[in-house]
Amino acid sequence: MPEPVHMITGGAAPTMHRDRVTEARHGSPMSVPADASLAHILGRLRVLEHRVRARVGNQRTAEGREAHVVEDQFRGLFISKADVERLLSRHEQLTPEEPAVRIEMAEVDRAADEAEGKGNDIRLRRLARAFELDALDIELLLIALAPDLDPRFERFYGYLHDDMTRRRASIGLALELAGVSKGSADGRRRFRPGSPLLHFGLLLVEEQERPFLTRSLRIADRVAMHLVGDNRVDQDVANLLVACHPESAGDPSGLAEALSAAVKLCYLRESIGSTGRALAAAAFGQLHMPTLAVDLQRLGTEDNPITIAASAAREGRLLGAGLVAGPVERLVERGIGAVRAFSEGPGAIILTGSRVWDPTWSRRVPLVVEVAKPDFSQRAGMWRASLDGRLTSGLDPADATGQFRLGPEQVARAATAAGLQAALNRRPIDLHDLRAAARAQNAAGLERLARRIEPRVGWDDLVLPAAVLGHLRELAARARQRDKVLDLWGMGRKSSRGRGITALFAGESGTGKTMSAEVVAAELGLNLYVIDLSSVVDKYIGETEKNLDRIFAEAEGVNGVLLFDEADALFGKRSEVKDARDRYANVEVAYLLQRMELFEGIAILTTNIRANVDEAFTRRLDIVVDFAVPEEADRRRLWRQFLGSEVPQYEDIELDFLASAFDLTGGNIRNATLTAAYLAADAGRPVAMADLIRGTEREYRKLGRLCVVAEFGRYFELVQS
Repeated sequence: MPEPVHMITGGAAPTMHRDRVTEARHGSPMSVPADASLAHILGRLRVLEHRVRARVGNQRTAEGREAHVVEDQFRGLFISKADVERLLSRHEQLTPEEPAVRIEMAEVDRAADEAEGKGNDIRLRRLARAFELDALDIELLLIALAPDLDPRFERFYGYLHDDMTRRRASIGLALELAGVSKGSADGRRRFRPGSPLLHFGLLLVEEQERPFLTRSLRIADRVAMHLVGDNRVDQDVANLLVACHPESAGDPSGLAEALSAAVKLCYLRESIGSTGRALAAAAFGQLHMPTLAVDLQRLGTEDNPITIAASAAREGRLLGAGLVAGPVERLVERGIGAVRAFSEGPGAIILTGSRVWDPTWSRRVPLVVEVAKPDFSQRAGMWRASLDGRLTSGLDPADATGQFRLGPEQVARAATAAGLQAALNRRPIDLHDLRAAARAQNAAGLERLARRIEPRVGWDDLVLPAAVLGHLRELAARARQRDKVLDLWGMGRKSSRGRGITALFAGESGTGKTMSAEVVAAELGLNLYVIDLSSVVDKYIGETEKNLDRIFAEAEGVNGVLLFDEADALFGKRSEVKDARDRYANVEVAYLLQRMELFEGIAILTTNIRANVDEAFTRRLDIVVDFAVPEEADRRRLWRQFLGSEVPQYEDIELDFLASAFDLTGGNIRNATLTAAYLAADAGRPVAMADLIRGTEREYRKLGRLCVVAEFGRYFELVQS
């Protein structure tokens, strides 16, 4: 396994004499700084200055005129010959003849060779290798760079243009100073789209409305800063950078070999809990390259993906880093142009995502790699490494978080969040900290489609038969031990079924189905998401499937329990086909069955009538729990539990009578006690038996049941009154 590789967030500029650089920028003679790389650039600019001298001399000779009156009248709007003489006199007068230029150039190259031989980084040469620039490209780049390092060149260029408002070299002037004919096809193509200088955004051609030769050239600010030793990443890219965790990746050897073979486009398809960034970083690490990891989830509505793609590609080459970006789904939302900006951009790139690769995304043919998610033991190692011994004694993070499907980055963030919470309370990290931090990694998209419930009940709040409680505990155990059984014990290799867990809770309304789902979620430390069926079921053909698919897609990025209440509206029995609507309804049910199997999370469906659920779906369920109407003993516990110990009560309350006389579900009993409490509170006294009888009477009427003497007994007169 390679050494950890982290995202590039910038770096300190190499040491240089700031006073000498400042002198050069203010017009003083350019001195040789301690930084060999900057010395090389300044040496190349001295050579360029010799050529400028020659060009200025030729232009002065051709003009052969003085206009002192005009100069006084328009002083500051143009540069006079006297100004040029003064600028040129700041350096010792050297003959601008070509032999002298060649001698100077040879000295600069020799000094650079010696510096590289001693291990110094000569940035201009490294840039040429990284972007595959030839000698003419470098010369044109330096001509554009000159005014950014020495302001005297602004005035030189203004004089040579005979226009002091034009302080940067034009294409025509740049070709002349580089010794290339303005009509040269080879010279002109350096400024066409697709050329190395423009393709990578090193050089910008401005004033496109002008004729070709008079358009101005400007070096990109980021490139200029890089050449003088500032390696801080462009801000629009820096805002999207994230850390990588190559230590959590599988074997990267195959991917590293592909990258070394000059593969231009790789697509790493991720599964839930896996991350392509980790594998990419591990592969780049084997090639001794850092990783530039761009998180496209951070793209804002104002961000331009096409501009960011170009900047990221340039950053990768400037820093000698491998570029990885994802998820690709975020680009698909912005349109095919956004995807192609990354997949067909300059240089090689690794894209990540969970969708199957679409050939329309790029004219390049990608190398597609399926990324395996970390197994149980790998994820346990990730938690332990991230927590670094800060846990409460005896707490195993792998067992405590086994139900959470988190990738390496999410584990690292969760461990940090848990540590901060524990530090706030001045104690080691406990189970509550771990699970709360893991839940905090959930995406927020599902909350637009479902109602999130943070569980506040536990096993002690359930009043259910022992068999039902056993089924519920089994459901929680499946979720906790899923990765251990399927991965570590290898049971997942023996079945083609998905890794999701689905359960059906069947029983009358009020028998505790929803509360049981909440208790299971609480046991696992997960949130409960109740799906609003009104936002799913649609009268128009095909819309219900789209809505449900959107819910499942959002739920894939969430560690929670999905609850489809009254799910027979969605998963009802298929009917005999009598018309087109019946046919499409059956297709709808079949689609839902298939989509449910692909879901890798935890889903609970409830129904009031089990027989309403399609048999084909029932066969695909992991657990079916039948909730019966509570027996007398359970009803007494429910009356006692809902009344609680904090509610003031008269001694006339007969729980045995209430439990034996009224055949009610837990939901009905809760409503009856709540009604009784409101009646007593309004009367300004404790709850009495009469209040409970009146609450029960209200429930009977809501259920459409008659209040008879046989059930209400001696309290029947209260009901009549």
